Amino acid sequence: MIEIRERMKKLKLIVYDFDGVMTDNRVIVGQDGTESVVVHRGDGYGVSQIKRLPLEQVIISTETNPVVERRAEKLKIDIIHGVSDKRSTLMQYCQDKGFAMEEVMFIGNDLNDYEAMMAVGIKGAPADAEEEILAIADWVSQAKGGHGVIRELYRVLQTNMEQSGE
Repeated sequence: MIEIRERMKKLKLIVYDFDGVMTDNRVIVGQDGTESVVVHRGDGYGVSQIKRLPLEQVIISTETNPVVERRAEKLKIDIIHGVSDKRSTLMQYCQDKGFAMEEVMFIGNDLNDYEAMMAVGIKGAPADAEEEILAIADWVSQAKGGHGVIRELYRVLQTNMEQSGE
């Protein structure tokens, strides 16, 4: 755990998958075909508090559903959605913004997050992530996706900064 705390001190960017991290991976489909998801308000608070640390945050999602975009707008964080290759998208984003990959934490839950997670300094996952993701994760939330993963991450980051005297 000490080694991950040292790596967390170097963080500059946190990347979130949307479905399964910010949601419980379920979707509600209305009769008219519109989709809705449920998010955790504690995660919204976590995002706002992480901004104060200060760390950059971005959502990278394969989904093109407008609900993902609306959530990012409300949280006031960047979003890249409708992507098929999260790893190359992430690498280009980091290059454009000047982040080294070891300064990045990616929180994902599913197999389409695996390659992007393998490219970053810290890999995070909700408690109910796929077994392949849990196997590579440096940090696993006690919360399931959509149930406060980012809120918990904020507490970990805050505690880590307090312990390091920052």
